[in-house]
Amino acid sequence: MTEVSGLKRPRVAVFSLGGTIAMSGDGTGGVVPALSGAELLAAVPGLDRTGIEVEVHDLRNVPGASVSFEDVIAVSRAIRERIAEGVDGAVVTQGTDTIEETSYLLDLLHDHDAPVVVTGAMRNPTLAGADGPANLLAAVQTAASDSARGLGAVVVFADEIHAARFVRKAHSTSIAAFASPSAGPIGQVAEGEPRVLARPAGGFTVKLAGEPVTARVPVIPMTLGDDAALVRAVTAQVDGLVVAAFGAGHVPSDAVESLETLAARVPVVLASRTGAGPVLHRTYGFAGSESDLLDRGLISAGFLDPYKARILLRLLLATGAPHAEIASAFRRAGTAGPLD
Repeated sequence: MTEVSGLKRPRVAVFSLGGTIAMSGDGTGGVVPALSGAELLAAVPGLDRTGIEVEVHDLRNVPGASVSFEDVIAVSRAIRERIAEGVDGAVVTQGTDTIEETSYLLDLLHDHDAPVVVTGAMRNPTLAGADGPANLLAAVQTAASDSARGLGAVVVFADEIHAARFVRKAHSTSIAAFASPSAGPIGQVAEGEPRVLARPAGGFTVKLAGEPVTARVPVIPMTLGDDAALVRAVTAQVDGLVVAAFGAGHVPSDAVESLETLAARVPVVLASRTGAGPVLHRTYGFAGSESDLLDRGLISAGFLDPYKARILLRLLLATGAPHAEIASAFRRAGTAGPLD
């Protein structure tokens, strides 16, 4: 914190990656990333009255769909550097298309108590009721708050605080697009004050030592009558696989053999495509059930949805983790600990 007249002002670093929050018209009728981080902050009413010292860093200016693993790892390293220099928290602004994935990647890489807050906007600045300024103000206030320390990475949107490991983009256009179906929001911002109502237990981090995250890990959903032809088609090209299975972790019986064969060669993670709830372990016993697939060598994603499971698996493969270590990591990361 910066000390001014005997008072300590919290310091927050804002990292801008682009997205809808930073978009403007391109003269053809559509909007594209155009605004700088400084321009985003200048459009936030009341930010100058919060007493928070804000610094801004423009890292990228791309749509959310074009944010890469390398971009997020670079942001994580930049956040670590600024925390070492004394900032109290960090905010990342980006497109909402990938926030549920980037926030979890940041969470896995963040091993400090300082808050990391990800936000964006559903309505670009050219529209009536643009939500970017309000979301950015709430995000900065959360990043500066002592109450948000120790939460890892969170998503702040529509005055709700969501843990990165649970959050999903649940609507394509609503300004309340983000939800945490398995846990609910862990807090809210009211009258400019972040109020953390529950603290998720059992955080999990992965240490990267400069390894390139190049493992090829697709997510393949199971569908009605699926015989795993797509699984067989990619078998020789993948380093790991996440299966987005039916219900509590089920696949058609015709898909079982192909998945077992692949699981003997690379890590295959079993997740639920439903969007909420865990993969079970011992409730069903038919061919293609969760217990059958786990017995055949697949790894349970637990409460992690398929997209977050992919993030974790790709990071673990980058570190060279063996199969047993990967399975252990998923047992820890995929367990939704009690909310204190």
